[in-house]
Amino acid sequence: MTMTLFKNCISFSILLVFFSCAKEKKQQEHVLFVPDGLEATVWAESPMFYNPTNMDVDSKGRIWITEAVNYRNFRNDTTDRLLHQKGDRIMILEDTDQDGVADSSRVFVEDKDLVSPLGISVVGNKVIVSCSPSVIVYTDLDGDDKPDRKEIFLTGFGGKDHDHGLHTGIAGPDGKLYFITGNAGPHIVTDKSGNTVRAGSVYSGGSPYNIKNTPEQKSDDGKIWTGGIAFRINPDGTGLEVLAHNFRNSYEVAVDSYGNLWQNDNDDEVDACRVSSVMEGGNAGFFSRTGIRTWRADRRPGQSIQTAHWHQEDPGVMPVGHVYGAGAPTGIVLNEGDELGEAYRGLLLSADAGRNIIFGYYPKIEGAGYDMSDGQPFISSTDTDNRRYRWNEVNDNKSKWFRPSDVTIGTDGAIYVADWYDPIVGGHQMIDKKGFGRIYRIAPKHKKLSLPKIDLTTTEGQIQALLNPAVNVRRQGYDALKAQGPSVLTALTKVLESKNPYHRARVVWLISTLGKEGITATENLLKDTDAQIRITAFRALRQANPKKLLNYAHQLVSDKSSAMRREVAISLRDVSLEQSKTTILSLVKGYDGKDAAYLNALGIAMEGKADAIYPDLLRLFNVGPQTEWPAALAGIVWEIHPLTAVADLQKRSLNNQLSLEERKKALVALSFIPAKEAANAMLYLSKNVSEDLKGQTEWWLQFRKTNDWKKYLEKWESPLAELLEPEPELLTLRNQVMDSTKAMDKRQELILKLAGNRTGKLHIVHLMANKLLPEHLVNAVRSNMLTEDDRNIRTLIAHYFDPADSVAYSIKEVSKLAADEKKGRILFISKCMVCHKVGGNGQEIGPDLTHIQARFDSASIMDGIVAPGAAVAFGSEPYLVTLKNGAVLYGLLLSDGPVVTVMDTYGRQFVIEAAKVESKVHLKTTIMPSPKNLPLTKQEVADITAFLLQNDKK
Repeated sequence: MTMTLFKNCISFSILLVFFSCAKEKKQQEHVLFVPDGLEATVWAESPMFYNPTNMDVDSKGRIWITEAVNYRNFRNDTTDRLLHQKGDRIMILEDTDQDGVADSSRVFVEDKDLVSPLGISVVGNKVIVSCSPSVIVYTDLDGDDKPDRKEIFLTGFGGKDHDHGLHTGIAGPDGKLYFITGNAGPHIVTDKSGNTVRAGSVYSGGSPYNIKNTPEQKSDDGKIWTGGIAFRINPDGTGLEVLAHNFRNSYEVAVDSYGNLWQNDNDDEVDACRVSSVMEGGNAGFFSRTGIRTWRADRRPGQSIQTAHWHQEDPGVMPVGHVYGAGAPTGIVLNEGDELGEAYRGLLLSADAGRNIIFGYYPKIEGAGYDMSDGQPFISSTDTDNRRYRWNEVNDNKSKWFRPSDVTIGTDGAIYVADWYDPIVGGHQMIDKKGFGRIYRIAPKHKKLSLPKIDLTTTEGQIQALLNPAVNVRRQGYDALKAQGPSVLTALTKVLESKNPYHRARVVWLISTLGKEGITATENLLKDTDAQIRITAFRALRQANPKKLLNYAHQLVSDKSSAMRREVAISLRDVSLEQSKTTILSLVKGYDGKDAAYLNALGIAMEGKADAIYPDLLRLFNVGPQTEWPAALAGIVWEIHPLTAVADLQKRSLNNQLSLEERKKALVALSFIPAKEAANAMLYLSKNVSEDLKGQTEWWLQFRKTNDWKKYLEKWESPLAELLEPEPELLTLRNQVMDSTKAMDKRQELILKLAGNRTGKLHIVHLMANKLLPEHLVNAVRSNMLTEDDRNIRTLIAHYFDPADSVAYSIKEVSKLAADEKKGRILFISKCMVCHKVGGNGQEIGPDLTHIQARFDSASIMDGIVAPGAAVAFGSEPYLVTLKNGAVLYGLLLSDGPVVTVMDTYGRQFVIEAAKVESKVHLKTTIMPSPKNLPLTKQEVADITAFLLQNDKK
């Protein structure tokens, strides 16, 4: 598939499309932008179902929907909103007369254990539902579309009633089930063989169920998994295996017939959403490696937000894929059929509910990775220049209410899109109280796609199911054919001649399971002319015949395809160095010094082997530390950063004959070695390195003192340490105020004394946040508290002592004022830039507002200024961190665990050992000052809003 053809496929017709629901005798106007040659129709809509979060297709062509009617009842007003008292539901929708419109809707199950389920897969008579904390399997034994059995297949996932919980499971081409989770952990999950996987991070919040998370947990496999995880498991519930980790909140994982994994992960309010392939063993890069720090805590001087957000300049992190900006990515699927036309074969569809778009990609192998850079809007309800429209807009223009929660391929080959339909997205909120939703069908204009009649009782019907474009229908064909055993080999061999490579790949997986003859046939495919088929054969043989892994690896170590050699490298991760060294060194010879995916795969192969193999690498390249290392060796040493390389890295950092980039690379590699030798080397470099690197050595010392090198840098002091001067008398005062055995007059005297300075006032806020002050003391100290002149602290104090201050003006009043954008720019620079960035200028204590006009309308922006605490973004909830010496920090918690990192309201980062922390209080407010405390008049709010609506045009 060439890029030219792709562009031809998606040249949009800008037209108004009328869809009619003939069976209900009504017509409704909708606008969807679709590629030429395709048309979109409304296949079903409410009241046939409500609030669709995910969907799947069964072998009859019916669509199954998970509803989330009871979504976020803890946050949303339920007094006049649709609710299902018996729990959320799973619905079955069908077009019985195949006229293109669903005419049948039935409830499969309504269950109190279903609280905003986020995933569904229908595999034969089993309905697999993802709903934190569990994977639930409902089985319909008698075919009456009602569950006869309910099983908790897996449990222990975090993220109950939370967007960042457990997401869809999908049947892979290997017969296993694949899932992905968000980072609302901890996830502590034990499979049916007793193997436990643990994954956690510093992230918490977003729901009353996500109070405590735990980073740096070791699983039974001996590894530490972080944040969101992608995993697979056998259909009997054994063999739980993490494939990749450290996602923020990937909504779905797509598994194609080659066994490639695809995902779309959302950002942290910073224009960094991405679509990428997933490398087995990969670290997706959202948190620090073990989850104890956020990307903000790890961000290095000079790094762009997008680079820091996914740790792309850290070793051991998989390539980022295509970063397309801000968004809210949801369902993802790869179209492998030819029913839409061969031009659409291999089209990866990635839905984004925030952008009102489904993006289209044609991933193509580039080196060891995939080129994802040419993705474009494929289906949209708005002008495809989506940087110019606002996401959350409640008005008469409902084109932006198109919120695609999922996209899938039907048994007929058509594209089906579930539309959540709401004026807003994100923040666990919804405005539409009716729970309205739609399913769109996208099909060729001049070609009728019909539902196939699949007969799973015959070999022919089973092969037909295996070749079907619907992912989980293929699984039924796979299971039935596998059950027949080697007798089906002849029939399957004929499919290997198919012109559709995805069909060939499905057969590869299947024949590898059919005894010795099938293994031999699969081994022969290691020589296929198609690199993707060779990769598929190798992956299948790894599972079907693992004892011969090293033989296969040796056979393929010089394969002309970098992607094939990548797979060989990945397969060696858990193979001892004694057995794998020769193969690894041969793979190293194939690295060109540029291919990021290949380098990451080499790093995975050398995991746990770096120190021992480093001398072999030097011999292979025939170099010493002072010489000009080839880019390949410099990259590999950076990626694996062995302890045995410390002396060489120090020498290279000091060698001014090398380029600045080469010296910086050596310095970064050194900083990722968690050993005393590396810390001492950095101390030496800080005194002896050239001026162009001195600032970086000091930064690394300050940063590493709080984590990997803290026990080696005890005598080295950060310049910020003097700002945390001990004030133990204030902590004593606070504890005395809490003492209910003391007379109230005495407690009043003590609290007034405590309110005598800024730190004391923060101690009083601590008491208020924990509801430890009686009303008498609150009233006694109120006026003293409200005299604080620091605008940031004043806002915090007002939240507890003057709640009426939180909303200073009505939006209606402000919106009537004639606004001056130029004055707004000046005001933004003087009032807002101390916390926010626009166009590369300003601070990043709060979200970057460069493209806020693409997400919110004027009313929403005004509301964010006038009532900043109304909807606090994830990760932006402030903390009060009290130290045992009496000092108090107020700001954002960037990391937790053994080390606590806080960015205060002035943008300074304090990194503190957890042992020095007395308490951490998670405040249910915002660090952003209200208009009264900035201060801002109504007119000034209007002017700043006008500037933010126009700033992208500057």
